Amino acid sequence: MKCENCTKKECSKKQKNDDTQSTSVDASSSNDGLEEKNEFHTLANAKVLLSDCLACDNCMTSEEGARVFQQNQKELFRILNLNKKCDTSKHKVLAVSICPQSLPYFAAKFNLSVNDAAKRLCGFLKSLGVHYVFDTTIAADFSILESQREFVQRYQRRNQEEHALPMFASACPGWIRYAERVLTNLVTSHICTAKSPQQIMGSLVKGYFARQQNLSPDKIFHVIVAPCYDKKLEALREDFYTALYNSQEVDCVLTSGEIVQIMEQKNVSMKDVTEVAVDSLFDEIKEGDVVRHDGKRSDGYLEHIFKHAAKELFGMDVKEITYKALKNKDFQEVTLEKDGETVLRFAAAYGFRNIQNMVLKLKKGKFLYHFVEVLACPGGCLNGKGQAQTEDGKPDKALLNQMEEVYAAIPVRLPETNMHVQKMYQDWLEGMDSKKVQETLHTKYSAVNQTASNLDIKW
Repeated sequence: MKCENCTKKECSKKQKNDDTQSTSVDASSSNDGLEEKNEFHTLANAKVLLSDCLACDNCMTSEEGARVFQQNQKELFRILNLNKKCDTSKHKVLAVSICPQSLPYFAAKFNLSVNDAAKRLCGFLKSLGVHYVFDTTIAADFSILESQREFVQRYQRRNQEEHALPMFASACPGWIRYAERVLTNLVTSHICTAKSPQQIMGSLVKGYFARQQNLSPDKIFHVIVAPCYDKKLEALREDFYTALYNSQEVDCVLTSGEIVQIMEQKNVSMKDVTEVAVDSLFDEIKEGDVVRHDGKRSDGYLEHIFKHAAKELFGMDVKEITYKALKNKDFQEVTLEKDGETVLRFAAAYGFRNIQNMVLKLKKGKFLYHFVEVLACPGGCLNGKGQAQTEDGKPDKALLNQMEEVYAAIPVRLPETNMHVQKMYQDWLEGMDSKKVQETLHTKYSAVNQTASNLDIKW
C-alpha cells in the first residue's frame, strides 16, 4: 500500500495539505456486522495519515495496513469487553507500558507534576480494567547498556571491519523504517543491533514478567503508550513475534493523544482521577518517583554512549557534554579531544532532512562521525506526532516548551545503577555475554528495497 500523497521525488509533507486527505485501511468492512457495539464504538479508527507516517515510501503492505488499522482504542476495549464475559478461557491479562517521553505530555497538558501525572494515568487505566501499568524506563536501561557495549566493540574492530563505524542508533522506528525500506545495506549494516526500548519492554513483559506470573505469553495483552505513530508499525515486525505462542511482544500501540481521546470520551479529567502507584516487574514492588536518562528530548543514547566510550576507550571521565549546533538546531555535534587530537566525534541528527544529508555524506565517503543518534521527529521524541499537536496537525509550541521543562526537571538515573537490571542479567539472561542476551535484547536490520533513486526524495 502506498500513501496517496507520496510523490517519490519530493515528499509532500513539505506541501500544505489543505484537504487533509488520508489513507484509511478499511480492514473492518468484513467484520462490521460481527463487531460488538459498546460505549467506545464512536472512537476514531486508526488511520495512516501522511503527517503521522514519517517513512512513507511504498512502505506498507496490505497486511500491515490491516494490522495497523487494528491498533486503536477499539482494540483495547475489545479486550476489556472480553474480560467481562463469562468465558474465562478468552480472558487476557492487560498490561500497559508507558514511554517516559509520554509522561511530560500528560503533566503539561493537565498542569500536574510528572509524578502525579504518572500516578493519575495509572489510576485512569486501571479504572478501565487494566491489570498492570509499567514504566518503560527499565527497557531503555537495557537498550542503552547494550548499545554502549556494542559501540565499544565496533570501535575496537574499526580497522578490521569496513562497516564497524559509524554506528547509528536503533531506537527510532521511523528512522529504522526509512533505512530498511529506502536505503541499502551499506547503511543498515551500520545500525546498532540493540532492540528499541519498546521491543525490549515487550520481551520483559511477555518473557520475564510472564514467567514470574506463571502465564503463557499469549495470555497477556500488552499495550504501549508512546509519543509517535511509527511505533505502531514497529510492533508488527516479524522479528518481534513468538511463533510458539502465536504472540507479538507488543500487541497494540496507542499514542498519548489517543489516551486523551479515551479520557474525553469518558468525560474524565486527569485531575479527577485517583492516584495509583505504577507497577514494577518485580513481585509486589511499586515504582518510585519518575526518573529519566541523559538527553534533552529523548532517551539520551548519545550522551550515555559518549560518556561510556570516553571512559572505556580513553580512560576519561566526562561529566558534562557540550553540544555544538551545525547547520540547524536539530543537527548537533559532540567531540572528545585527547592530547590535542579528536578521538571521538558524535552527532545528533533529528528530522528527515538532516537524516538524508547524513546518508548522502556516508555514501560519498565524507562521513566523520563515529556515532549518530538518529531520530525521525524534528526536536526529538517529545515532539512525536502522537502528542502535542494542534487541531490542524501542527506542533503545539507552547505545550511543547512546557513538556521540555517538565522533562528536563526529571532526575537522571544511570542505567548502570539500576540493580534490578544487573540482577536480571544474571538471573534471567544468564550473564551479559550469553546467547540469551543476543536473542532477547538484539535483532538485525537489513534493507528491503535497494533502490538508490529513492535517495532523490527531497525532505
